[in-house]
Amino acid sequence: MTMTLGRTAPRDLAPELPARLSLTPKTTLAGQLDGAWWPRSRDLEAELPPLAAALDGAWGRITRVTVNPARWPVIPHKVPVAGRTVRVGWFTEQHPDKLILLSFHAGRWDLLVIPPETEPAAAARLMTAAAIPGSVLTAGTLMADEAAVSRGIGDARSREDAWETEGGACGSPSGPLTGRQAPPVPGNTRR
Repeated sequence: MTMTLGRTAPRDLAPELPARLSLTPKTTLAGQLDGAWWPRSRDLEAELPPLAAALDGAWGRITRVTVNPARWPVIPHKVPVAGRTVRVGWFTEQHPDKLILLSFHAGRWDLLVIPPETEPAAAARLMTAAAIPGSVLTAGTLMADEAAVSRGIGDARSREDAWETEGGACGSPSGPLTGRQAPPVPGNTRR
């Protein structure tokens, strides 16, 4: 007997992990984003069901999702979620790091999508920043700011490594201080 497995069979066997979300608390302050989502992969068919399940209680039944195709290699038209179908659309005009969720009864929500390969510390910073009530920061601004912070951390480490490998405080622009004493600091003499 020969058995052919569909392409979704391995997904059916794997346990669904909960969505990694940070949502803006309910408030009267409207912001650019309603929170952040940190998917584990770039597979929308696998990632959307846990996201929709997590949001059903908080936001109502999600019926449509839109993405920018720049970050998602395959965009299915429909994704089965808990016995129903969520329709997926794409728009190149939408920011690549933003996901828009729609519900018939409750409205629209915009989430920052944190790339799956993001380091946990950077993802934590982004999730916190995206969930600030009334924030005017867009998905693009948050991602650019995080890139600058990450570069700054890398630059600081490079400067610290250079300091340590080049002799640090013991170094001198005129060469090593071997066999010489450092000049005394005024007011700091020993008796």
